[in-house]
Amino acid sequence: MKSNIKYQKSNMKNTNQKLKSEFKKRLYNFTLRLIEFIDRLPNDNVSKRIGDQLLRSGTSILGNYIEGQSASSKRDFSNYFNTSLKSANESKLWLALLRDSKRAKPEEVAWFLKELDEFSNIFGSSILTLKGRR
Repeated sequence: MKSNIKYQKSNMKNTNQKLKSEFKKRLYNFTLRLIEFIDRLPNDNVSKRIGDQLLRSGTSILGNYIEGQSASSKRDFSNYFNTSLKSANESKLWLALLRDSKRAKPEEVAWFLKELDEFSNIFGSSILTLKGRR
């Protein structure tokens, strides 16, 4: 019985580590694709400024997630996830502006917005779990 519980805990830990690793890869690939997207924006003044803002907020999602993994406390961890969530939401704004000002193709922006919605849901759910509300 005890060895079965140990196996279940070990298996759950491995699954959790695998999910974290897959999420980190997903964020990394998102960031690479975002950089490529920003590089292809028109060379006008507005596109450059919005692109700069999007680059900051979009790369901040991954950066804060990575920092959160080595946080020294639960509160610190939660703060990094909160920052990632805020950066994801801010990135949605910049992408919508690029789409609606016709500086980016709606179908390309749609993929980013979908990913950001999913990231926001993951971060939001994690933050609620950390706060014991879930």
